[in-house]
Amino acid sequence: MKERRARQLDAASLWEYALKVLGGRAYSTGEVREKLRRRAERAEDVDGVLVRLKELGYLDDKRYAESYAASRLSGEKFGRGRVIHDLRQHRVAPPLAESTVEKVYRDVDELVLIEEWIRRKYRTAEREGLFGDQKDLGKAYRRLVHAGFRSGEILKVLKRFAKNPDLLDGFEPPEEDAEEV
Repeated sequence: MKERRARQLDAASLWEYALKVLGGRAYSTGEVREKLRRRAERAEDVDGVLVRLKELGYLDDKRYAESYAASRLSGEKFGRGRVIHDLRQHRVAPPLAESTVEKVYRDVDELVLIEEWIRRKYRTAEREGLFGDQKDLGKAYRRLVHAGFRSGEILKVLKRFAKNPDLLDGFEPPEEDAEEV
């Protein structure tokens, strides 16, 4: 089967395509640049379109990052690490991603956020003694790391929910979580 290739666009059509893309949802500059590069007849047209989009306020990475981080905090209640990672995946510059997340999460108590996350994800389970053994604690720990929370805070909160908090005194974080986020 022959692979269908998208039609290459001249500068005017590339502008229309960019507006159509941004009309669907917000994107970072890096994401739009990549989409435009794939469709541009001439690579030099891409920068012109991006400059125009920025001048007209259709493309603003700072606004995009703030909106994205606020949405992830209020919706999924993810930790800082996960949101920074996701912003980088969306091609937001690392310094901008980090400073934006710090700003959005400035007044957030991460321990409370972890508790809310556990209560939401383990709704049907008993509250007292939620995690009965090392295996349960390890699984919960990995899920919380993946959700972007830091180890120290995770362990503090898991002690509150563990059936036997003493299990956490010698708890060794699973190795596969080192770069899981």
